Amino acid sequence: MVALQLRFLLVPFLTSAMGAAQYMMQDAALMNYIDRRFLSLEKRLEKCNQDILDYVEEFRDFSQMVLSRLAGLNSYKAEVKNEVENLLTRIERAQRDIDYFGSVTDSNTCIEVHEDLVKQQLLEEAEEKKKLKLMLNASCDHMLAGIKSLKIVKKTGDKHGSWMKDPGKKHTKIYLLNGSVNNVILEFENIMTFMEDNHTLKARRVTLPSPWEGTGHIIYQGFLFYHRYGSLNEIIKFNIPKRKITDQMLLPGAGRVPAYQLSPSTKIDLAIDEQGLWAIHAEPETGGNIVITKINHITMAVEHAWDTSCSSKDAEAAFMACNMLYVVYNFPSGGTSRIQCVYDVLAAVNTYEIPVLHFPKRQGSHSTIHYNPKEKQLFAWGDGSQIIYKLHTKPKV
Repeated sequence: MVALQLRFLLVPFLTSAMGAAQYMMQDAALMNYIDRRFLSLEKRLEKCNQDILDYVEEFRDFSQMVLSRLAGLNSYKAEVKNEVENLLTRIERAQRDIDYFGSVTDSNTCIEVHEDLVKQQLLEEAEEKKKLKLMLNASCDHMLAGIKSLKIVKKTGDKHGSWMKDPGKKHTKIYLLNGSVNNVILEFENIMTFMEDNHTLKARRVTLPSPWEGTGHIIYQGFLFYHRYGSLNEIIKFNIPKRKITDQMLLPGAGRVPAYQLSPSTKIDLAIDEQGLWAIHAEPETGGNIVITKINHITMAVEHAWDTSCSSKDAEAAFMACNMLYVVYNFPSGGTSRIQCVYDVLAAVNTYEIPVLHFPKRQGSHSTIHYNPKEKQLFAWGDGSQIIYKLHTKPKV
């Protein structure tokens, strides 16, 4: 009887103990699972942190490389931009050649050209000429007929240099720019002061922030326009009274070869006539022939460009006068300078019938010849001498 009662008491106890043991085993398994999950997450977080550190290091190295590359590109920004512009110019010329050859090919086939298309093309050409005449003021109707006389004003400075007046101002100041590489302008109150023996003591010195290259600079309306030394084709606009650079531009296609074979230091020759600012240079793509570009002197933007038939071979200088280019030639050893190639941008004159014009009474060479539209004279620099040539003009026919 006692045994039976004891049995009834042990059964619930054992059942309870086994249930507790079972729960403990489940809890242990759960804890083991949670522990393993935490270990897995910690390893993943550790790997994630390491990956982030690696990515940060890689990004830092990449950033430093990019910044160094950008710094290098920034220092050559003008040159890169110039190369791009040169490439675009060459592409445009190649496209023109392709269009030309295409038109020749079409003309050899049995395709009838529609009369309306021809009329439209003629109208477009006439409209383009009309725009050019408006832009260049077609009332400028005179041309060079001869060089009457010369006056050697002074002999000072190096073999190469430039001197001039400002045709855009009312004052009579004289500007002397000595040498093919320099950064100092000498300004004289008038030509009498310039002609004095101790003229340099009375000159006002204007120092440029960067030197010029060649002798093709020009002064107009208080600004000096010059080719910056060390650049391929950068033109600087410098305010002389305020002594600071106000603008600059890159001249497409220029700077790779000299403008004139006999003046190799001058890659870009700037000129002034009745219509304003021009640039004269040569290009390999034109076979060394001279290219002239009309530049807006206020905005420093290219307005139009012309490929001329005038060769730079044996040329020593050139100048613009009333929309016409006059190229001066000589012998490599020096001699009598002569104008034997003329180009009219408006095609109003048959330049092939213009006779050769000789410079009078002088043997030697010129490093610079500038036309002054206000005085209708040439200011030239020849072998260290400052010369004025008086001109004879006639109406265009």
